[in-house]
Amino acid sequence: MLFAGAGAGAATLLCGTAGAAAAATAAPATPGPAAPPPPPTPEGLAPYASYWFPDSLPEGIPGPGITWRSLLRWTPESDPDLAYNTATVPLAPRFTPVPPNTTARADRARIASLVSFGNTAGNPAQGSPTADFYALTHWAYIDELVFWGGSSGEGIVLAPNAPVTDAAHRNGVRVLGNVFLPPVPYGGDLRWTRDLVRQDSLGRFPVAEKLVEVARAYGFDGWFVNAETGGGDSELAAHMQRFLRALRTAGEPHGLRITWYDAMNSTGKVGWQGALNELNQEFYEDRRGKVADTMFVDFRWTPATLAASGALADRLGRSRHELWAAVDTESHGWNATVDWDAIVPRGSDHVVSYGFYRPEWTRNHLADRSPGAFHRADDRFWTGESLDPAHPSPEDTWRAPATVVADRSTVTALPFGCSFNTGHGERWYENGEPVSDTGWNHLGLQDRLPGRRWAVHTTGTRPEVTLDFARAWRGGSSLLVAGALTAPVTVGLHATRLPLTRSCVAELVHSTESGPVTVEFGVATREPSGPGQEVPYTWLKAQTLGTGRGWRTARVRLPEPAGGTAHGLAVRITRRGKEPVRWRLGAVTVREAAARPRPATPGTPAVSASSQQSGRAAVRLAWQRAAGPVRHYEVFRVLPDGTRRFLGGTCGTALYVPAVERAGREPAAVFEIRAVDELYAVSAPARTTLTWTGALPGR
Repeated sequence: MLFAGAGAGAATLLCGTAGAAAAATAAPATPGPAAPPPPPTPEGLAPYASYWFPDSLPEGIPGPGITWRSLLRWTPESDPDLAYNTATVPLAPRFTPVPPNTTARADRARIASLVSFGNTAGNPAQGSPTADFYALTHWAYIDELVFWGGSSGEGIVLAPNAPVTDAAHRNGVRVLGNVFLPPVPYGGDLRWTRDLVRQDSLGRFPVAEKLVEVARAYGFDGWFVNAETGGGDSELAAHMQRFLRALRTAGEPHGLRITWYDAMNSTGKVGWQGALNELNQEFYEDRRGKVADTMFVDFRWTPATLAASGALADRLGRSRHELWAAVDTESHGWNATVDWDAIVPRGSDHVVSYGFYRPEWTRNHLADRSPGAFHRADDRFWTGESLDPAHPSPEDTWRAPATVVADRSTVTALPFGCSFNTGHGERWYENGEPVSDTGWNHLGLQDRLPGRRWAVHTTGTRPEVTLDFARAWRGGSSLLVAGALTAPVTVGLHATRLPLTRSCVAELVHSTESGPVTVEFGVATREPSGPGQEVPYTWLKAQTLGTGRGWRTARVRLPEPAGGTAHGLAVRITRRGKEPVRWRLGAVTVREAAARPRPATPGTPAVSASSQQSGRAAVRLAWQRAAGPVRHYEVFRVLPDGTRRFLGGTCGTALYVPAVERAGREPAAVFEIRAVDELYAVSAPARTTLTWTGALPGR
C-alpha cells in the first residue's frame, strides 16, 4: 500500500530493518520446464485476474481461495486462464479538442489513476453478476491507469483483467500492472526484492523478461513498480536500477511503459522523498537516458519539492508532466485537502501532473451503491459540483479534473456507435427489451461515452442529464434528459474527428416518457473559436415525438462539405407542450448510408469445461474469432420454448458462465454466441450444447 500522511507508522518504516540488507545474488537455479496447463477442477472453473510472487513463495499455506504462484515458472502455454484474461482491444489513438472551459489546458498536466477493482485473489477475470462495481467512465481525463493491488499473503505482482484493459484501450488510456514490494510491517520480505532484481549467469534479468512476456500475452501496457520493503542497501538499489533499465529495454519495442514509485532510493533504504531529487533520480533518468517513463511522487510532497522536481526534470530534458504528484482520495474523495496550486495553479503553468490514489471512493463511500447513485457521485468527482464542464462551478476546495485537464476523444473513424452502456447494469436490454433480469458488470462491453458530461446549453432552466438504468435500448443504461425545459436544450455528446462524405447518415434511437418534444441532431463542421466558446453545431431536424410511443428510430443525412470533418455531435430538445419532459436517447450511430453486411458468425463454439450438480452447471465456453471487424461477442442461453436469455459478453473468444439452470426436462442446454459490430449489428448465431447428466427432475 501507499502511505498518505502515515505519521508515526511512516517514521517507523523509514528506519528500515536493521541487519536485513544483503546483496542480490547471481545465477539462480533455472526453473524446470513448465508443465502443461492442468484441466480445471469443478471448484477451479472460475477464472480470476492473475497474481504471482517473483519467485520465492511465503512460508506456510495460503488462505482460502488464494493460490501462491511463482512468476518465473509461468508461461502462456501453462496458463489455463489465459483466454479469459487476454485483452483484445488495441490502444486507440486520441486527440484533444478545444476545451469547453477556459481553465482546462491541453498539453500540460495529465492524470494517472491508481484503482483497486477488487481483491488481489478472487478478482473475476470477466466481470460478475452484480451491478455494484466501480464502472469507471471518465477516461477522457486519464492518461494512465494502474491496476492497483497485491499483498504479502496473496501475491505481489498483479496483472490487469481483460475488461479493464479493453475499456481503457477503447478510450486511448494505457493500463499498467502492479509490482508491489510491501513494507515489512505489512509482510514484506526482502527476498522478494532480491528475486525481482536477480540476474542469471549471462547477466540477464529473468523476472524482467517474464514481466514483458505477461504484458504482451495479456495485452496491457507496462508496469507500476513500487519497492517499499525496507532493509536494503546501495548494492541492492543498484541492482534495482539495472533491473528497471532491463525491463524498459525489453518492453520498449512492444510499446510497454514503466512508472516508478518514489519509495526505495539510491541508498537501498525506503525513504519517501516526495520529490524527484538526487536520491531517486537514477531510477528515473541516468547518464544513459530514460530508466522509467514516469514517476509517481510520494504524498509527502510540498510546493517547494514539486517546484524543484519540475525544475530537475527540465534540466534532465524530460517533461515535468511525466511526474505524478500523489493525491490521496481513498478516504475523503472530493473532500480531500489538496494544495492544488502546488500542482496545477490556475494563473500560471502547471508545475507537474498528478495521480489519484484510489478514486473508487466515489463508489465505496456510498450507502446506496446502485448504478445511478454511483455515476452521480463519479460525475461529481471528475466534472465538479456544477456537473457541467462547459459551466464549471466557482472555485472551491475540490479542483475537478474537467476544470484542469483538457478532455480527449478516440472517435475518429466511421462507423461509430454509442448505446450509452456504462459497462454495468441491473439488467441487459436488446432492442429496448430486457433479455436478462440479473445485475451484471463487464467493463469490456462499455461504450465510448461522451467525454464531457454533461455540456448543456439553454437560456431556460437546466434539466437533469444523467446516465439512467431504468430503461435502455441496448446494454444496461440510456441517456435521460428530464425537467421543465422552459427553452430549447442542447446536450453535447461526443467530440469527434469523423470524415464526412456525401452519404453519411446519423441514426438516433430515442423515446419520450413525458412531454412531446422536437428533437434535432447537431453536427459541428469546425471547432469553437476558443476555449469556453460554444461548439458551432449545424442543426438537422430528427423527429417530433409524442408521449409513450416506445423506442423510435430517426435518420438524418449529415452535411456534405467536400472533404469535411464532423468535430462534434449533439442533440437539441424542444418541449412542444407544457408538461415536464422525460426524454431518453438509447443509441446514436454515424455511418455511410450504404448497407453493411452483418458480422460473420463465430467459429466452432464448444463447452471447453464444465461441472454439474443437481441440475445446475458452471461452464467454460470457447469459440474461434469471427472473420472481419468485431466489437465484442454476446452469449445467450436458448430455452426449450425458444426464449433467449443473455448470459454475458466479452471482447475475447472465451467466456465463463457461473450458473446455468436446467430448464425442466431438457436433455441439453443450448448456447448461442453472436459477434457484434460497431453499429451493434449481430451475426447469425453459432450454437453449442451442454448435455445434462444425472436424473431428470421428478425421478
